[in-house]
Parts: sequence; structure tokens; C-alpha cells
Amino acid sequence: MKHPETVLEINLTDLTSNYTYLKNKIRPEVKMMAVVKAFGYGSDAVAVAKHLEALQIDYFAVAYAPEGVQLRRAGITTPILVLHPQPGNFELLLDYDLEPNLYSQRVLELFITKVKTAAKQAYPIHIKYNSGLNRIGFSDAEIPVVLEHLCNAQEVKVVSLLSHLAASEEHEERAFTLEQIARFTKFSEQIIAKIGYTPLMHCTNTSGILNYPEAHFSMVRCGIGLYGFGNDAVYDKNLFPIASLRSVISQIHELTPGDSVGYNRTFVADKPMRSATIPLGHADGIGRQYGQGKGFVMINGNRAYILGNVCMDMIMVDVTDIDCEEGTRVVLFGKDMPADVLAGTTGSISYELITGVSARVIRQIVD
Repeated sequence: MKHPETVLEINLTDLTSNYTYLKNKIRPEVKMMAVVKAFGYGSDAVAVAKHLEALQIDYFAVAYAPEGVQLRRAGITTPILVLHPQPGNFELLLDYDLEPNLYSQRVLELFITKVKTAAKQAYPIHIKYNSGLNRIGFSDAEIPVVLEHLCNAQEVKVVSLLSHLAASEEHEERAFTLEQIARFTKFSEQIIAKIGYTPLMHCTNTSGILNYPEAHFSMVRCGIGLYGFGNDAVYDKNLFPIASLRSVISQIHELTPGDSVGYNRTFVADKPMRSATIPLGHADGIGRQYGQGKGFVMINGNRAYILGNVCMDMIMVDVTDIDCEEGTRVVLFGKDMPADVLAGTTGSISYELITGVSARVIRQIVD
């Protein structure tokens, strides 16, 4: 059977299944925030967001303001949190009703000034606490400064307090995670006591949702789980990867001993072999680290390992013992070959592989 060119298939039915599974892990009154940054973890942020909005998701989160603008222009009306806003994009936040996560004294002060200039009142903001990830967020020492600004600026209103767990998928780090949760709880209590109202509270990612139900608070943030990965075999069996990357064999070569394959002649045949060329390379998200026999594709249920270096637009694989022909379907990752398996051949993780799929790969939405 002949198949079309390289495509990334996005299955919205599987997205619904993942959403339902995770939703059933939280109490009915707890809200769910869907993280759709990085093009929806490499899939299609607009298609994913529209589908989740129809399922009545409570909140969306993106990394940067332009990602939120894309959703708004596509018609998304659900509240959108911008996790790492940059001052240069504050105008976009206000223009498109996007809610900033404020994480430092500088960013807090600059945003309040921006809102004052725009004559806004009670503009929704989120306050990030650094409970131990040490990436972004206010420290304990900065709490008095935060409170001073929040109590004196009528132009903004805190709609959520948040933090981020550093190792919620690592069972051996349970003590550290519990300490993070305790620190976040204390921080939130201090803020709430001073501002006089109770914002939403959230600190759990997918692994936090599954492993720390005591930390669900009033909202949870779900990213990788919605896309089909639970970071644990126990949970992975209940989740379905929504994205499948597939391609075709464009040409087959018969190799004789001494024939080399690809740039730099890093693979040389030592016996009669067959190689298949596939129209997908490092410009599509399959990095050079997968070459030299580390990475593989699936052809008719068999692993075909990559020969030599990954090229910009092509890879060559060993099909010596595989029944196939030009035009035969090739699967890089999907339901039957989860992305974390291929990523693991190079010591990487599913996140890196799925978010790295190039924009030139055609997205095909299936519902």
C-alpha cells in the first residue's frame, strides 16, 4: 500500500481520553489548567486548545505572550496564563487579555507601571513562588516586597498563586517534593492573610497530579499527560500519545560490501544489505544523535535502525531483513511506538522529541 508524505497525525479522540483520565484524578471542585505551550507540545496548539475548550477546560497556559496571541486570534476565549512573560511583550498581554505570571521584583514593578499607564483596574495577575526548582519565582526574602506592591496597587488583582515541583515523578525525591509543597502552602497563607482574599493555588504538573493528590489545592496544571505521557509505566498504560509521526520509504538501495551510506561515510557495509531512504531528517526534528545505529523507525512491525549520519532532510535505515518496498509506511513514534522509547535510545525524553517536530511537517488532525 502506498502512503502520503511525512505527516504528524494528531488524534483528538485520544486527547479526550487523556483529559478524562486526568480529570477523574482530581476532586470535582478543583480546576484544570491545560499547558499548550511549544505548539501544544509539538502538536497543534490551536487544534488542541479548541478541543479542550469544547470540553470546558478551566484555564490555558503558554510560555510566552505570542503563543497566547495565536490562541486568541484563533478564537480561544478561555483565560490564558503566560508562564514566562517578558517586559517587551507587556503590550501584547494587555491587548489580548493575557494574564502574566509575575516572578521577580523587576517584572512585578514593570507590569504594575504598565497597567497604571494603560489605566486598567484589577488586571488579573499570577504570582510565582520559588519553592525549590530555582528557575523563576519569588524567594522567601522577597515576600515583604511582594506584599507591599500587592496591597498598594489597585490596578492588579492576584487570581492565582503558583509554584512548580522539581521532581514529582521521582519517588526517591518524595521528601524534597513534600517540603516544596509545605513551603508553597506557607507562602500562600502569608499572601492570602495580607491581601484579604483567596486566589487559586496550583503547584502540580502531570506527575504531581498523579503522585501527590494532597497538593491539588484549587487548580492543577497538566501538560505532558494530556499529550499521552505519565512519566511512569503505571500511568502510561492509561494514557494515549495523541501525536504519531509517520513517513514513507522513498527509495531502496542494494548495498554490497564496501558501500558507504550518507555523509562522512560513517557507515560502511561489511555484507550485502538493503537500505531505505526516508524523507525526514534533523530539519524535521530527528536530530543527529539518533544516527549511527542508535535510533530506529518501525516498518511493518520491525525496527529498522538508522545507518550513518542523519541528514538534514533524510535518514537511511537498514531494511535488509524487512519485507518492504518503496512507498511502504514508516512510523517514527505514536501509539504503538511511544516517543519516549525512541528518545531513550539517546538518553533523551519524550518532551524533547515531540516538541522538536519541525513546523514543515504537515499536521493532520483526526477526530
